[in-house]
Amino acid sequence: MIPLVDLKSQYASLKGEIDGAIADVVQSCHFILGPQVEAFEAEFADYCQTRFACAVNSGTSALHLALLAAGVGPGDEVITVSYTFVATAAAIRYTGAQPVFVDIDPRTCNIDPSQIESAITSRTKVIMPVHLHGSCADMDRIMEVARRHNLIVIEDAAQAHGAKYRGRRAGSMGHLACFSFYPGKNLGAYGEAGAVVTSDERHATLIRQLRDHGQNEKYHHERLGYNYRMEAIQGAVLKVKLKYLDDWNDARRRHAETYRHELRNADVRLLEETEGSNSVHHIFPVFTQERDDLQRHLQAAGIGTGIHYPIPVHLQSGYRELGYSAGDFPHTERAADETLSLPMYPELTPGAVVQVADSVRQFRRKSVAVHP
Repeated sequence: MIPLVDLKSQYASLKGEIDGAIADVVQSCHFILGPQVEAFEAEFADYCQTRFACAVNSGTSALHLALLAAGVGPGDEVITVSYTFVATAAAIRYTGAQPVFVDIDPRTCNIDPSQIESAITSRTKVIMPVHLHGSCADMDRIMEVARRHNLIVIEDAAQAHGAKYRGRRAGSMGHLACFSFYPGKNLGAYGEAGAVVTSDERHATLIRQLRDHGQNEKYHHERLGYNYRMEAIQGAVLKVKLKYLDDWNDARRRHAETYRHELRNADVRLLEETEGSNSVHHIFPVFTQERDDLQRHLQAAGIGTGIHYPIPVHLQSGYRELGYSAGDFPHTERAADETLSLPMYPELTPGAVVQVADSVRQFRRKSVAVHP
């Protein structure tokens, strides 16, 4: 069996360090925020090439607080994509603002910068590109549009820990950026966790206040806030794992290169990277009109797969009020219909990657035989 993700192997390789870090938290009895979280914040900010990191309890909370720090509220609009995990749009709705979707570039599955400007109105406050699958969006073009229209850019970097664009880390290019540390991420906690990074001290100060019930000091609540604090155990785990992130990302890149080589004649579409981008391959998708049949074939061969994401946000029943319909974003809808994620994690062996690719090729040969 080759699983889609294997968290047990990663834990086994770090067991002594992880267990020791968790024991230190339990012995200290600093369970919420505290020294372990502060140490992780400092190291993660430095890693992301930003001045500040504000640790919170989930990637969704990070998005919510980044939007609030940017001044987003009822009546405002935020330009983003529908081909993303629903949290991107949900966080916008939490503020009372309206998500305004544009289509993706089908080559990269990231936001198409050429479509942003036509979506801007007098209500637009923020552009929120999503660095999907671990590859950065075309940030130079996005930032140029934002400068012309005096807009704030918030990077949704939930899948892009360590990714680079023209030598800059994901998270360092926009005014704010948001990360999820959900367990399966390239840098994953042992539970829910997230962070906002920024080099704007005002934004960092406000986010730290908002995450802790609106207080700067205990029992002095200056504004309405939230209970979005990171648990100390998560900070301790993430601090251990951060040391290994670049090595893990390098392993993912090697696996991606093997997949590309082995699948070059498999009659499935593969993603291209944005020019100047250095992906960390959080997810390795292939695209085919026979997605469901391919998934069943791989499952029968003992190979785990996933679908990221089968229904775009604009077609979700919970977002019907936004007024979008099928056909509004053809590249987004095609990607959702055709995508299948193959196993991708650092501990994969080269032989396992070849085995997965060989099974994909076998399916294609079978399919051609049935439908010549």
